[in-house]
Amino acid sequence: MGAVASVVMSATTFAGSAQFAAASVLSAAGSVGAAATAAILLNARYVPIGISVASILQGGPLRRLLEGQLVVDESWAFSRRRDGTFDRGVLIGAGLVLYTCWVTGTAAGALGGEALGDPDSLGLDAAFAALFLGLLVLQIHSRRAVVAALIGGTIAFALVPFTAPGVPIIAATAGCLVGWRKR
Repeated sequence: MGAVASVVMSATTFAGSAQFAAASVLSAAGSVGAAATAAILLNARYVPIGISVASILQGGPLRRLLEGQLVVDESWAFSRRRDGTFDRGVLIGAGLVLYTCWVTGTAAGALGGEALGDPDSLGLDAAFAALFLGLLVLQIHSRRAVVAALIGGTIAFALVPFTAPGVPIIAATAGCLVGWRKR
């Protein structure tokens, strides 16, 4: 994927896990279908997240759509109050900062990333895994959630060595449905 495609993908698909999943599947010669399915399943979490903040988004449909694009894991987590409500200013502000940094970082990496050499030698390959692990830990409030996380992780870990790229993510996402429940 070239520099322009990378920046356009970051600007239009502001969801790191979906972008990494799609890029990983495609770079490992996986199919476009597997890449798209992995990205869609990973982004399915934004349905309940979006519902939880829908009442604080303002304006007409276009403005609400634009504000909704700023709702990502981090902006959602930062804006959540102890009483379960959300701070609109923090949600939008954090989303804007994250979006700006994400697209700028993608552009910098696409245009000058090769100057750094191998990212694995810098330990950067672990940064996003650590971020998502930190977000996951904050969401585990019950035994059922722990079981769902462990099932998903185990499925992905077990499938990586012998399945096509994308399959472990798809299977792990399905396994995590154990944690889905009505309130």
